[in-house]
Amino acid sequence: MVPTLLWEQFGQEYGLTAQQCEQFRTYYELLCAANELFNLTTITDLSSVLAYHFADSLELGNYLDMTKVAMIADVGTGAGFPGLVLKIKYPHLCLILIEVNHKKIQFLESVVHDLKLTDVMIESRDWRTFLRKTNYSIDFFCARASLHPDELLRMFQPSCLYHGAQLVYWAGKSWEPTKKEQPFVQKTFSYAINKKPRTYVIYGRSHTMGKVDE
Repeated sequence: MVPTLLWEQFGQEYGLTAQQCEQFRTYYELLCAANELFNLTTITDLSSVLAYHFADSLELGNYLDMTKVAMIADVGTGAGFPGLVLKIKYPHLCLILIEVNHKKIQFLESVVHDLKLTDVMIESRDWRTFLRKTNYSIDFFCARASLHPDELLRMFQPSCLYHGAQLVYWAGKSWEPTKKEQPFVQKTFSYAINKKPRTYVIYGRSHTMGKVDE
């Protein structure tokens, strides 16, 4: 399928404006150029990037009302999926990108600059240090192909300032909650990308919970 048609279909499916479509085009071009210098993703052909990076991130908007969300944080964002993708679609969001790799941080900075995105902060702290040293008003964290849920659940420690936030985790077909995860699973949403089953897992902490095991 020709690139122009792919972009048109993508824009129509996710209700993008002409400006947003142009931002996604620029994002894709920056991704391909940077990927020739260092490894950001093994997926670079247009149809696959649209499906497995962009669409896979945007599907979240079919299950959560993003218009009621003010700030999100993307843990181990890498090349910016899903954080930057959601920011393009929902420009009102304040976004925190958590990434420790210096080259990836440079790439993220270039995307934010070239797409003229505002209210985007890049945090180079590792996950555990971020939880101890920061105090943002984050509605939910998202994690896609980064840390294991058992590690992410540290945010629900009663002593953590973020224990009242939610966590959205991108899970594959074979995902099953561990014993440690089970008390925190609030909802799951199933969807498919190119007929491949995927699941969003929403984690949260009830007020009656005690300490999260280390």
